[in-house]
Amino acid sequence: MKKTVRNLVVILLAAAAAFAYYYISLPAINIHSSGFWIFIITIIIVIMAVYAVRKAGKEYVESEVAEKFGFKFSAYGLKEDKLLRGMGIVLLFVVAVYVIGSVLSSPIVNAKKYQALLKIEEREFTEDIKEVDYRTIPLLDKESASLLGNRKMGSMVDMVSQFEVAGDYSQINYKGVPVRVTPLAYASTIKWLTNQSQGIPAYILIDMTTQNTECVKLEKGIKYSKSEYLNRNLYRHLRFKFPTYIFDSQIFFEIDEEGTPYWVCPVKKFNIGLFGGQTVGRVVLCNAVTGECVDYAVEDVPQWVDKVYNAELLMDLYDYSGIYKNGFLNSVLGQKDCLQSTNGYNYIALEDDVWVYTGVTSVSGDQSNVGFVLMNQRTMETRYYKVEGAIEDSAMSSAEGQVQNLGYRATFPLLLNIADEPTYFMALKDAAGLVKKYAMVNVQKYQWVAIGDTVQECERNYTELLNTNGIVSENTDLYKEASGRIKTIAPVVLEGTTHYYICLENSGDIFDLDLSNRDLISIVRYQAGDSVKFKYTEGYGLHQVKAME
Repeated sequence: MKKTVRNLVVILLAAAAAFAYYYISLPAINIHSSGFWIFIITIIIVIMAVYAVRKAGKEYVESEVAEKFGFKFSAYGLKEDKLLRGMGIVLLFVVAVYVIGSVLSSPIVNAKKYQALLKIEEREFTEDIKEVDYRTIPLLDKESASLLGNRKMGSMVDMVSQFEVAGDYSQINYKGVPVRVTPLAYASTIKWLTNQSQGIPAYILIDMTTQNTECVKLEKGIKYSKSEYLNRNLYRHLRFKFPTYIFDSQIFFEIDEEGTPYWVCPVKKFNIGLFGGQTVGRVVLCNAVTGECVDYAVEDVPQWVDKVYNAELLMDLYDYSGIYKNGFLNSVLGQKDCLQSTNGYNYIALEDDVWVYTGVTSVSGDQSNVGFVLMNQRTMETRYYKVEGAIEDSAMSSAEGQVQNLGYRATFPLLLNIADEPTYFMALKDAAGLVKKYAMVNVQKYQWVAIGDTVQECERNYTELLNTNGIVSENTDLYKEASGRIKTIAPVVLEGTTHYYICLENSGDIFDLDLSNRDLISIVRYQAGDSVKFKYTEGYGLHQVKAME
């Protein structure tokens, strides 16, 4: 009876230990998951160790202290134990399958399959990338957005003592504008205990074009998040609902068009062997407030979702396509026709989706691009544009050289179309991470650099630079025309520079005339009721006047 109870206790303890391991590590019950194989290997080793210790201890007692303190496990039949030997064979088999599966899933034997994972379409730059629209240009990178988010949180006196800003800052398109969104998080375990019944009350929304930062308060708090504990922890919630799904390590925080917070949870799909050729096969949308989950095939994901494929995965897929074009050995030895992405990326809002932009260069490490790619984060659609020019690092160095006395550092650039010229656009930040200036660098002639304190000033200087070099004429269709009677006119001083804001009759637009442009100084003689005609570029909220007639 005692033996039965003792065995039952051992079994229960082993089961509890296995559950605790599973509850903490959350491996997917799926043969394509490395964590699942490690879980199985660990369980077998633990069972073997417990069995060996118990058997050795039992035989030691029964042998009347055989060999007196010098016993060996082999003396008590462990080597001859059939059960232990059987478990050892099972362990070796599982390890062998894991190792062989890893090798057979690698590019060493599957280079052609890796190369074919991504379908690439060659397109024309000027047809797809329309001339610059400042309402769709994200002027901030993630680091700058984080500074704004933390500053906004510091002003929320009713929440700052209990919550902090999470580090997600997902870039999405929200109502046609690029924004970054991130939830709040519990500031500590104690503050989770005191607040978890109501949940997380808000998320941060940052307009990437105007830098406007908003703390959006929710009627009902976020109950399921990465900062939760126990069963409401997002990863644990997903695992218990979908025990066989292998979720990507990057789960994205997004909001739909009504502002409802969701977690976008990509499910890995392995296309080559056990562990190779990762893409995304399904997507689970988890309502961050209610925890309700909806499972979609990747091609059926709703249009408002922007981030399914993370940027690093897309860049890896492109590298497979470029590096393994002529097989694995060529990628290591001759490297003929091998191309790879450059060492950075940025995001572009295009066709109501978020696209990852990165340059394409040869593996030899030269300082030039042979083109660039745009990769859709929702659909994995990839477009290649053959545009030769400077690598992004060279353009960043060229821009920094213009302000080397100030010590500003350039962000990784965006690619814009200005007068059908591929142009790098980047922010210049000081040591504190604050944006101080903007720079535009011509992709093909990276010595052409324009700097400005504002985007509009930078764009004006760049246009003048192109015009000086015979690229843009004064009558270029880069500008639009407006005319009419002045309804209202008002001078405004911004950062020490006088601007005139004008509204025309029968028009709801506002036009900004920056008097640092000497061609616009004559506006001071105008008043309401006068007729005016000028050329302008469209902007978000304000249209920038470039010339008066």
